[in-house]
Amino acid sequence: MKFEMTENGFETETSYGKLAISSNDEFGFRPFQLLVSSVAVCSGGVMRKILDKMRMPAEHITVEAKEIVRNPDVADRIERIHLHFTIKGSSIEDSKMDRVLELTTKNCSMVQSVHDSIEIVETYEIVK
Repeated sequence: MKFEMTENGFETETSYGKLAISSNDEFGFRPFQLLVSSVAVCSGGVMRKILDKMRMPAEHITVEAKEIVRNPDVADRIERIHLHFTIKGSSIEDSKMDRVLELTTKNCSMVQSVHDSIEIVETYEIVK
């Protein structure tokens, strides 16, 4: 990927379209938003695949970053992300969800990329 400087940040062209990134959210996505989004969406996609493989297909999954803890003393670094999954599906078994979360964490490339630097907390609720 190639990032070009603009008046208010940087841009890159992707196969999906132009992505604007800026420290000012009036001009693009903020870098921390992209990082949190990557972790959340990767986790949701992996969870979806795992649920399918376990024969508990989800009709719908919502991933909410309920809490993002940043450290203002260390460049405002992200130290903790709490992801909450709301899973809709008539065949989702609560008794298997601890294993689903374990496999999601293990197989999400974005979570594994930040494993030693950002604490990822995952909770869930099942909606029938």
